[in-house]
Amino acid sequence: MSLSSVFHIAGTGMSAQSTRLNTISSNIANAETVSSSIDQTYRARHPVFATVFQQQAAEGGDRGSLFADQDQSGAGVQVLGVIEDQSSLTPRYEPNHPAADANGYVYYPNVNVVEEMADMISASRAFQTNVEMMNTAKQMMQRVLTLGQ
Repeated sequence: MSLSSVFHIAGTGMSAQSTRLNTISSNIANAETVSSSIDQTYRARHPVFATVFQQQAAEGGDRGSLFADQDQSGAGVQVLGVIEDQSSLTPRYEPNHPAADANGYVYYPNVNVVEEMADMISASRAFQTNVEMMNTAKQMMQRVLTLGQ
């Protein structure tokens, strides 16, 4: 693995963590939105990541072989998609609420703000770690260039 591939790997990690931070902010922003039906209520969303292996990256990213050879080194990370959390929503009996259904219930999203905040800190730290990796690789490359002086 060359130093230049470190930039690609860290870049894919930063991109994945950006996606994670975006979904977390969407979840927190919609944590208190209500609806009168289960189908229209916001559900928490979570990104799904997968390792891109060196052989897979050379072949053009065939998703069918993601876990074919676990012994090879990773060449980055990819976001497979963003899924909705299927845990139950929170119905609350609030008959005076403007969004209440015929039975007086409003439905709140399945977003746990405390978990989302912890996840946000984790994503932020992972992003910072990838930035530090890029800075370290840059410093190493600069030192290699000064060896001949």
